[in-house]
Amino acid sequence: MPRSVNHVASRKRRKKIMKAAKGYFGGRSKLYTSAKNAVEKALLYSYRDRRQKKRAFRRLWIARINAAVRLEGLSYSRFMHLMNQKDIKLNRKVLADLAMNNPESFKAIVNAVK
Repeated sequence: MPRSVNHVASRKRRKKIMKAAKGYFGGRSKLYTSAKNAVEKALLYSYRDRRQKKRAFRRLWIARINAAVRLEGLSYSRFMHLMNQKDIKLNRKVLADLAMNNPESFKAIVNAVK
């Protein structure tokens, strides 16, 4: 009995990898083994960086809030402590956006907290 190799499935598997590697430089988009390694690494980076993106944005928001609050004579930690004491529930994303795009309303929040 002849050996059965499922060409349809293996070709589909390889095509899936090569399609994902489209646009990569050199052999990474042309050679299956290089493409497979590159795609696997890219998937690992994308998984990791979906989590790191959240950290990076939080750091950015904190830096923006800190800069805006220091103009009003407070530190970031003191401001957040006063926000919690006054029970004002605004997250850092919203506060940073207000500090950047609407300084008057941010100043009003700071004055309400003081």
